[in-house]
Amino acid sequence: MTDWVILLQNLANGVLMGGVYALVGVGLTLVFGVMRTINFAHGDFVVLGMYAAVLFNALLGFDPYLSLVIAVPVGFLTGMLVERLVLARIVDAPPESALLATLGISLIIGNAILLTVGGEPRSVQVAYASTTTSIGGVHVSMVLLVAGAATVAAIAGLYALLHRTEIGRAIRATAENRLGAELVGIDTRTIHAIVFGLGTMLAVVAGVTLIPLLFATPTNMGAVFTLKAFVVTVLGGLGSVGAAIAGGIVLGVVEVLGASYLASEYREAYGLAAFLLILLFRPEGLFGRTVKRV
Repeated sequence: MTDWVILLQNLANGVLMGGVYALVGVGLTLVFGVMRTINFAHGDFVVLGMYAAVLFNALLGFDPYLSLVIAVPVGFLTGMLVERLVLARIVDAPPESALLATLGISLIIGNAILLTVGGEPRSVQVAYASTTTSIGGVHVSMVLLVAGAATVAAIAGLYALLHRTEIGRAIRATAENRLGAELVGIDTRTIHAIVFGLGTMLAVVAGVTLIPLLFATPTNMGAVFTLKAFVVTVLGGLGSVGAAIAGGIVLGVVEVLGASYLASEYREAYGLAAFLLILLFRPEGLFGRTVKRV
């Protein structure tokens, strides 16, 4: 295999993995862009999605991606419920109140999973786990390809919602100016509930997508995904869905290339190094000035 083919294969794997990272980051940046709230429980909702796929597979024999039929509406309703019960009560409180509230939600989710299923790592084996497909001479894992397709479908659905529906226009109006949106009759509290539901749903979808690739654990994993979501949003530009997608792809490519050409055991460190460099030299993000908010 020539060096060019290896490079192309690594780039393909990095883009596909980066797409899943983008899905993790998009939910976080959507909530921040509209509600101005940084959700420290975001990664824990990703872990919830992973365990949901494990549960559906164990009880019903579902392929992880088939479990999305149930996980998507449940994730959306869970997010709306959390927003109504917790965040809606502190919507006009100082920003640190929401930070502390989401940290509390994170602790509750992690410990609830630990008490319910224990600390043993869980995963789902799929029949096509070791299958690869050739695209233009580049061999790509079927699991990564399916994960990439699920990610594209989820992001395309979100784009259509934001730009082709009345709810989407209300979401974008609320993101631009909450008071102005209220003056023209938009119920911004309902919009906040919908947006937090969407953010949670996207996190759950990302978790279901990742379960064939990773082991799920209830401790620390939520914090890892929350950190990745922050890295993705900062790489692209905080508050923009389009920039978060670009940031996720950048992170995936950096991690895969670093693991392939440098040392695989430091894979996580390469993304963090890119994160620090962007903060130092372009704190508004790679696309912070060119991509519109939400």
